[in-house]
Amino acid sequence: MHRVLVVDDEPQLVRALVINLRARRYEVDTAPDGATALKLAAERRPDVVILDLGLPDMDGVDVIRGIRGWTRVPILVLSARHSSDEKVEALDAGADDYVTKPFGMDELLARLRAAVRRAEPAPAAGDTAVVETGTFSVDLAAKKVHRAGRDVRLTPTEWHLLEVLVRHTGRLVSQKQLLREVWGPSYGSETNYLRVYMAQLRRKLEADPSHPRHFITEPGMGYRFER
Repeated sequence: MHRVLVVDDEPQLVRALVINLRARRYEVDTAPDGATALKLAAERRPDVVILDLGLPDMDGVDVIRGIRGWTRVPILVLSARHSSDEKVEALDAGADDYVTKPFGMDELLARLRAAVRRAEPAPAAGDTAVVETGTFSVDLAAKKVHRAGRDVRLTPTEWHLLEVLVRHTGRLVSQKQLLREVWGPSYGSETNYLRVYMAQLRRKLEADPSHPRHFITEPGMGYRFER
């Protein structure tokens, strides 16, 4: 059974989410503000966080940064903020997905399930390949990346994007294919997600992120991983 932390200061919305999540056998904790959210995230160790950005005590983006300081738990933003810049800011801080209010409960639950799936550990039996580049290595079975002798911390979404690209080494992967494989079949036009997460991978893995050698953009088409 998965545990969900719902962070929102709208009592009616929180009540609706709790009812729907518990009906689907999720365990649910709730927090009405950012300080409580950070405390519960550390104490209860949720499997996924549903977070509103408009909290009474702090901006939700700061909550994302606080959580990202120590855990890779999937964070699903639920917000009335619609602008592209605000979405990019939340994703850049470490959110895994962004749903604007008002929303359909079925869509939210589908995105929640997708976020949980991305965070699940790799199966015991499977691909044991380790892909080496000049500066880092990718262990597909262990879901680990090493650079300069150290583990590189990736969020589940960052890892899944890297994994898709590595498994297609040297080949163009279209924007639509990446969105659907990483976020799910209902995604196809959220190209800003790709820009944000590719920038994060480059910052963490490229020697010179502004002149990437391994994560290549094919303008208007997609992305390609080169060893």
